[in-house]
Amino acid sequence: MPFFETCGPNEAMVVSGCCHSRPLMVAGGRVFVIPCVQQLQRIPLNTLTLSIDSPTVYTKAGVPISVTGVAQVKIQGQNQEMLAAACQQFLGKSEEQIRRIALETLEGHQRAIMGTMTVEEIYKDRKKFAQAVFKVASSDFVNMGVIIVSYTLKDVRDDEGYLKALGMTRTAQVKKDARIGEAEAQRDSGIKEASAEEQRMKARFSNDTEIAAAQRDFELKKAAYDMETQTKKAEAELAYELQAAKTKQMIKEEQMQIKVVERSQQIQVQEQEIARRERELEAQIKRPAEAEKYRLETLADANAKRVLMEAEADAEAVRLKGEAEAYAIEAKAKAEAEQMAKKADAWRDYQEAAMVDMVLETLPKVVAEVAAPLSQTKKVTMVSSGKGELGAAKITGEVMDIVERLPKVVESMTGVDMSKALKLQARSV
Repeated sequence: MPFFETCGPNEAMVVSGCCHSRPLMVAGGRVFVIPCVQQLQRIPLNTLTLSIDSPTVYTKAGVPISVTGVAQVKIQGQNQEMLAAACQQFLGKSEEQIRRIALETLEGHQRAIMGTMTVEEIYKDRKKFAQAVFKVASSDFVNMGVIIVSYTLKDVRDDEGYLKALGMTRTAQVKKDARIGEAEAQRDSGIKEASAEEQRMKARFSNDTEIAAAQRDFELKKAAYDMETQTKKAEAELAYELQAAKTKQMIKEEQMQIKVVERSQQIQVQEQEIARRERELEAQIKRPAEAEKYRLETLADANAKRVLMEAEADAEAVRLKGEAEAYAIEAKAKAEAEQMAKKADAWRDYQEAAMVDMVLETLPKVVAEVAAPLSQTKKVTMVSSGKGELGAAKITGEVMDIVERLPKVVESMTGVDMSKALKLQARSV
């Protein structure tokens, strides 16, 4: 016989067994359960309050602090997927066991976030720390079918006095700001008092200035009246002297006018004399000088033209002479070249005979050159050993010895045997 089971809104029932391929989950409702073939289990949906204490955790800067956070968590019964995940995790466990699992999980995330922040960030911006823990832990809790309703940072403390030092620093800063504020208030008060005193002195000086201005106006007007009186009196006293001076001035002006007229006449006479002298100088000096200048310029132009024409004539003569000399040299060179060509032709024809003829023509000149030193000798002193010829015969013999050696010299230079050549020439004759 089936039983009718119910549960409140803070509880969920899970029916498994016959007639259900998957467990039937009912949160806050009723369900039929067949005994022996079906099983009914309950899981609590109550909100669990967790006090998360993380003692002596090193922060990002290496400062150890202790943090206590408070979180509200519960199994999500309205979402079937999350409820199924919670049944897989916590079904059959008591509420205290569920609390312990959630506490350990959340404490781990709290410690992790503490390691990524400094003490100042945790202490000064608690909201940022709570949001970081809430965000990181929520993903893991959703996988367990649990939601974090809220998380707050309850307490931050340390055993090293770091937070106390921060508080002392802040207290000193507040005291300093208070002293600065008090000093600024005193300064503003002094400034206002000085400003009031300044306004008072300005009013006083303004009154004194107006009094001095009135006194000055009085003195100026009195001086003006006195000056006007004295002026009238002086005008009356000097009127006669002024009139007398004007009369004397007029007389002097008339005298000066007469002198001016006389001086003008003298100037006219002098100008006329100057004009006469200029005309005289022009007739006697300037005109002859201009004529002489023209004559000299004409002579200079003629002389320059003459010199230019002579230079041109000399240049032309030099050019013609040069051309003539060049022509003569060219003709002479051509003649010599023709003569040398004819000689070369003759030498090619006669060869040895022509060379012999040339040597014979040159030989008397050579002998003359050998005997030339003797012809120029004024005195000859000869020393003899007593052998051989003496006197002129000795000198002549030496000259002939030199001449006899000439054929050998010619043969060594030209390769022509003079003795054989002469014999052959004598036979042909």
